[in-house]
Amino acid sequence: MVRIDGNSLTINEVTLVSREGARAALHEAARPRMEKSRAFVRKILDEGRTVYGINTGVGELANQSISREEVEKLQHNLIRSHATNVGLPFPEDVVRGIILLRANALAKGFSGVRVRLVETLLALLNHRVYPYIPCQGSVGASGDLSPLAHLGLVLTGEGECIIKGQRVPSEKVLQDANIEPLSLQAKEGLALINGTQVMAALACLVTTEASMLMKNAQVAGAMSLEALKGTSKAFDEKIHQIRPHPGQLRCAANMRTLVSESEIIASHKNCEKVQDAYTLRCIPQVYGPILETIDYARKVLEVEINSATDNPLVFPDEEKVISGGNFHGEPLAFVMDYLGIALAEIGDISERTIDRLVNPHVSGLPPFLAHHSGLNSGFMISQYTAASLVSENKVLAHPASVDSIPTSAGQEDHVSMGSISARHAWDILHNVEYVLSIEMLTAAQGIDFHPFKPGKGTGAAHRIIRKHIPHLDEDRPLYRDIEKVREMVVSGEIVHAVEQAVGPLQ
Repeated sequence: MVRIDGNSLTINEVTLVSREGARAALHEAARPRMEKSRAFVRKILDEGRTVYGINTGVGELANQSISREEVEKLQHNLIRSHATNVGLPFPEDVVRGIILLRANALAKGFSGVRVRLVETLLALLNHRVYPYIPCQGSVGASGDLSPLAHLGLVLTGEGECIIKGQRVPSEKVLQDANIEPLSLQAKEGLALINGTQVMAALACLVTTEASMLMKNAQVAGAMSLEALKGTSKAFDEKIHQIRPHPGQLRCAANMRTLVSESEIIASHKNCEKVQDAYTLRCIPQVYGPILETIDYARKVLEVEINSATDNPLVFPDEEKVISGGNFHGEPLAFVMDYLGIALAEIGDISERTIDRLVNPHVSGLPPFLAHHSGLNSGFMISQYTAASLVSENKVLAHPASVDSIPTSAGQEDHVSMGSISARHAWDILHNVEYVLSIEMLTAAQGIDFHPFKPGKGTGAAHRIIRKHIPHLDEDRPLYRDIEKVREMVVSGEIVHAVEQAVGPLQ
């Protein structure tokens, strides 16, 4: 059970709820804070004060006062009018992350909403209710307004949910789950939609997956080094101690560990080759900064997922309601653009390594790693697939955060486009999973052609791949093999086998 209080949620807990289906509950410490801020909102209404978002319009319409009798209708209208997202729906794990993060932000106690609202959000999680939230339409300020409005619709019994791939009216889904729809009160509609939780949910999942992806990338690189009869000298600790970037030091240590006891590398220790290509020699210098980028993304997210990001914010102790810009997605937009660029680089170096493995002019291996080449094409076209994915990533890696199109009649004149940054990082990551899978397949095939044993870590990776996928003796459809290795990459099966053999990778 994950207990949210607005202050202590971790990225790992977000993953547990999103991916593992862990239940969530409101921590008792959050209740008095929420009740105090809610009481102050009621006091504002009772005193007839005019406060943005409570009894006024929003955005360019902020100067329009709303009567006491129409305050609740305003909140429902905000949800209805803002639900304009389009495109494919977010997958269930992303939606679960969105719900959890929105609940946690409201539990912080600066939003002026009822405890019941957060409890209803958590009921959606615990009953596995899956709101239909299309993925396109947020500009990342004022937060993820449009996609969060689709979540708000479900809370009120409007909108739709997805059950077994089909869109179903949410009223029936809530009834079946014994969840009573909410009648939104003052401030609650705006509080539901004003925040960064869509891009943050995506960012948490991308960052978590990126850590596993990087371990797989280093395993693949070490396997390729052996398949291409490279040297491990470039990973010597002396080199990296005199350029001591933390990620570079970690990666070099991992590479030494992975190829330790390699008979393949030892077999050509005194060969005539002077240096390896950059794709092999510079793995620590390229993958090291990527490790550090992932670490930086985690630091940003640890702050963001425990922040109050709606507007206005309620400070009951000072009896103030302050309008500001905590909804602006720039911190996440920057870091997701940065992480997307870093992940794309994994694919870049991996594809170039695949090309070396299948190219007989540089590999020292049979053309395209095929037996009876000519009759068989081997892994020729798998490199095409990798090249296509890498080219796509070059487009996706263009930073969305450098763009801004004003909205709300110019009142919201600079927006972050952070949800686009997060979606692009998400797509880049999944493309790279396939590229690394192809590298592992080709590296395993290359290792098969050597009469010597691979290293301690690379040998474990080779064995687990061969457990599921046989050596390519003659042509067969390779898409099944690629999909299978990708499953092993994502699940961590290959990394687990390696770490059982050599201990945890850094």
